[in-house]
Amino acid sequence: MSAPAPVRSSQETAVRSAIDRAAGHLVALQARDGHWCAELTADSTLESDFILFQLWLYPPNNGRWEPKTRPLIDKAARAILDRQLPDGGFSIYVHGPSEVSASVKAYVALRLAGLAPGDFRLVRLRECILALGGVQAANSYVKINLSLFGLYPREHCPSIPPEVALLPFDFLYQMSSWTRAIVISLSLVHAADPRRPVPAGFDLNELWLAGVNPAFPREEPALTWRNAFLALDRLLKWWERHGFESVRRKAVERAKDWMIERLNDSDGLGAIYPPMMYSVMALDVLGYAPDHPLRVEALRQFNSLMVDDGERFFFQPCFSPVWDTAIAAYALRQADCGREALPRAADWLLAREIRRKGDWSVKRPHTEPSGWAFEYANAFYPDIDDTAMVMLALSQSSASNGVAQKACQRRALEWLLAMQSSDGGWAAFDADNNWEFLRHVPFADHNAMLDPACPDITGRVLEALAAHGVDRHHPAVRRGVDWLVRHQEADGSWYGRWGVAYLYGTCFALRGLAASGENDREAHVLRAGEWLRSIQNADGGWGESCASYDNRVFTAGPSTPSQTAWALLGLVAGGDASSLSVRHGIEYLIETQNPDGSWDEESATGTGFPRVFYLNYHLYKDYFPLLALASLAKPEQRLNG
Repeated sequence: MSAPAPVRSSQETAVRSAIDRAAGHLVALQARDGHWCAELTADSTLESDFILFQLWLYPPNNGRWEPKTRPLIDKAARAILDRQLPDGGFSIYVHGPSEVSASVKAYVALRLAGLAPGDFRLVRLRECILALGGVQAANSYVKINLSLFGLYPREHCPSIPPEVALLPFDFLYQMSSWTRAIVISLSLVHAADPRRPVPAGFDLNELWLAGVNPAFPREEPALTWRNAFLALDRLLKWWERHGFESVRRKAVERAKDWMIERLNDSDGLGAIYPPMMYSVMALDVLGYAPDHPLRVEALRQFNSLMVDDGERFFFQPCFSPVWDTAIAAYALRQADCGREALPRAADWLLAREIRRKGDWSVKRPHTEPSGWAFEYANAFYPDIDDTAMVMLALSQSSASNGVAQKACQRRALEWLLAMQSSDGGWAAFDADNNWEFLRHVPFADHNAMLDPACPDITGRVLEALAAHGVDRHHPAVRRGVDWLVRHQEADGSWYGRWGVAYLYGTCFALRGLAASGENDREAHVLRAGEWLRSIQNADGGWGESCASYDNRVFTAGPSTPSQTAWALLGLVAGGDASSLSVRHGIEYLIETQNPDGSWDEESATGTGFPRVFYLNYHLYKDYFPLLALASLAKPEQRLNG
C-alpha cells in the first residue's frame, strides 16, 4: 500500500456537506410510524408469472379475458415489453444477456395478453428462445408452471410429491426455507394434477427446438447424484399411478396443515412471491371456494405486491421494511444525524421482534425465540442477517422503553449465537442447512436449494456480536473468524451470497473481522485491501456485474453508488482510510450525488438466487453511501491523513 496521502480540507468539507444532504434525504423518506420501506424490483419474470397466474384464476371466456382482468393484463404486457432487448430476448439483470427462462416466460405471457405470433416483437423473441435452446432449455419451474396448463408434458417435469412432508430425519428442513415453502405448496398442486384450460388453439409448438429431448438429460458417468435423483423421479411417477391412496391422503393432509399454519402471522406463505402465488393455487385444488376467508386473504396478500400508480406497473418480490429500517437507522446514527428519527425507528423495530418458534427451531429446539424477519410479518422465518442488522441499529439507538429494549437485545443476542452453524459460519434462515447432495434434485435449478453459511452474513453477525460486547475471546467469535479466513478466495476477496457479489462479500467479511479485533496487518486482510484497490474503475468508483456469479470470479461492471460504498467500507475496515483509491472513491460519491442528497443506480446489486434472480433495493444507493462517507468522516479514520 502506498503511503497515506492527506485528504484536502476541501474534500473534508465536501464530505460533510454530502453527509448532511444524504441524511436529510433519508430522514424525509421515513414513514410516520418510524420505519423505512423502499421499492424492491427485479426482472420481467414477475409480471410474466402474473399473467399466467391470471390464466389460473380467471380463464378467458371464448378467448377473451374478463373485463376486470383485461386492464391488468395489458399493463403487465406493456411492462414486459418495455424491457425487451435488441435481440428480442429478456435478461434477468440490467445490462445482462438474454436468458432462456425469462424469455420463455415473457413469450407465454405476451401471447396470452393477445400479441399475435406474427407480431415482430414475438418473432424476434421466438428466434432468441430457439437460439438459446428452445423451451426445453428453460428451468424446471417454468416447465412445471406450463404443465399446469398442458403446455409442457407433465411426464418430463420433476415430481414434487406431498409425501416429502412425511419423510423422516426432518428431511423437509434440510431444504432452504424458501424452497421449503415453494415445495410444500407446489406439491399440493402437483398432487391434484390439474389441467387448467388455455384459449382455444393456444400452444407453444413454435418454441420447441427440433431434435431436443424434453426430458432431463442424464449425466456421465452413470453413478452420480444427478442420475440417482432422475431414477428416483421415475420411481415417484410410478408411485403417483400405483401407490397407496391412503399414504397420499395422509401426505396431502400433512402438507396442507403445514402450509395453512404458515399462512398465519405472515404476509403470505414465506412472505415472498413464488410460494404466495402457489399457496393460492394450492387452496384452489384443495377445494377452498374463492370467497373463503383464507383464500381471499392469500390472494389479497399476493396482490399487495403489485405497484400500479397510473404510470408504472410492476410486482415486487416481497417487502423489505425491517432491512431498510435497520440499515437506514444505523447509517444515520453513524453520520450523527437524524436524532429525532432514530427513537421512532427503534420503537418500530422492537415491536417486530418475533416471539414464536418457527422452522429454525427444528434444529435449535431449546433456543428462546427472537429475531427479526425481512418483511412486515413473517413469524416462521426470522432472518439471521436482518437480526444482526437490527442489533447493530439498536446498539446505537434508544427506544422509548429502555428496559424492554435491553431484554429484547439479550434474547436476540442469544438467538444469534445459537444459530451459528457447526462449521463456524452463519447462514440466512437456518443452521447446518448443508446437505450438498440435494443440489442435484431435478427441481434444484433455481440454484438455491440450500442455505449454507456465507461470508457476508457471517461478517455482519460478528459485527453485531462485537457491538454487544461479545469479543474475540468468545468461542463463537473465534470460530466465525476462522470460518472467514478459511473461506477467503484465492485473489483475496470473499464471495457475497446476498449482494453482488465479491464486493459485497469482501466488504462485510472485512467489517466482521475488524469488529472482532483482527489485526489489519494480517495477510488475509492486506490481500483483501489490495484486491479492492486493484479492481477500482477509472472513474474512481467500483462496480460489479451479476455475471460474477456465472463466471465464479469477479466480473467488472459500471460503477454504482452502493458498490462503491461497499468497497470504501471494506477498505476502512481493513485499515485504509486515506489512500489514493479511497480519495478517488470519495470523489466519485460526491460528484455523482444529486442535489437532493440521493444517488442514482440502475443496476441490480442485490441477490435473490445467484444466476437466477437479482434485486434492486431502491435505498441501497442512498444509505450505503451515507454509511461509507460517515465512516470516513470519523476522527479515528484520519480523514485528514
